[in-house]
Amino acid sequence: MNFTADILTLFDEKWALVTAGTKESFNTMTISWGEMGTLWSKPVVTVYVKPVRYTHEFMEKNEYFTVSFFDEKYKKALGLLGSRSGRDGDKVAESGLTPKAVSDVAVGFEEAERTLVCRKALSQDLDINAIPDFAKETYYKTEAPHTMFVGVIEAIL
Repeated sequence: MNFTADILTLFDEKWALVTAGTKESFNTMTISWGEMGTLWSKPVVTVYVKPVRYTHEFMEKNEYFTVSFFDEKYKKALGLLGSRSGRDGDKVAESGLTPKAVSDVAVGFEEAERTLVCRKALSQDLDINAIPDFAKETYYKTEAPHTMFVGVIEAIL
């Protein structure tokens, strides 16, 4: 497995999609927060999903998830996928992206430059009391804090 990228800007500037479920039943959302590195001697990616998001249900129920990265020309599609809920309709079809099974248990997209297939190793709700005041005031005035999902990277496509 090899993946070379500027990880300090990959999530924040380019964004990504986190997707959980199977080809028959999945949801995806745009993320701009995440990390990659090594934990427990394994290559991992960490993503954050608020409990109010529809994708959170899929992340909780499924053992696998994917993180997909795209060329800049797909930024509009990622913007749509981050601003609409899959509860309200088929936002993936509206985005113009093409979902595909990347394994028996994970979904990615034809248009992705890279897809990380991850086995969920840990999910942990962020503790509101441990979050700095500036972040509480900015991100958690009306909604519960994110859940942190750590996935062991099993494949890079």
